[in-house]
Amino acid sequence: MSTIIFLNGTSSSGKTTLLKTLQKKLCEPYLDMGIDKFIWMLPSRYLNRPLWDEVLGTALQSGPVGLTLFSGMHHAIAAAAQRGNNILADHVFVEKAWVAECASLFAEMNAYLIGVTCPLEVLEQREADRKDRTLGQARLQFDIIHKFVSYDLEVDTSILTVDECVEKVIDRLETPPTAFKRLR
Repeated sequence: MSTIIFLNGTSSSGKTTLLKTLQKKLCEPYLDMGIDKFIWMLPSRYLNRPLWDEVLGTALQSGPVGLTLFSGMHHAIAAAAQRGNNILADHVFVEKAWVAECASLFAEMNAYLIGVTCPLEVLEQREADRKDRTLGQARLQFDIIHKFVSYDLEVDTSILTVDECVEKVIDRLETPPTAFKRLR
């Protein structure tokens, strides 16, 4: 049976770092089918503002292209897992509809939902230190990112090292997931 691991958190919370480290440490191969992979499939004109905000959406709400794109992402993850692939996917569940769709798709699958958290001041410092982030995105997402979900596990990347977070996720894989069932 294939396994799906969703990592949900704000921009700069450490999702991508956890995903890459999980890929290295998990015995079986896991495909990276995260949100950025799908965003970067778009034509480059959509990746610049103002078109990004108008069509793809903002840090808080998806536009028409974003809604379609991320629904396609959810269905692609489900299809890949049904064909026997293990999946890692970082996500930003800012839309209640995305959570409902994922709960419907993944409740009966071996799909884990992991919350990636840390304090706002840490997020903002990370965002400022990185030169590839839109400043203020973490603040905008902070109050909504965990609003519509419950988790199989939460890890705080300001307290635990990357390796400690990864070990907690790997340990959690030893028992069946329940988050998507509860959310459905």
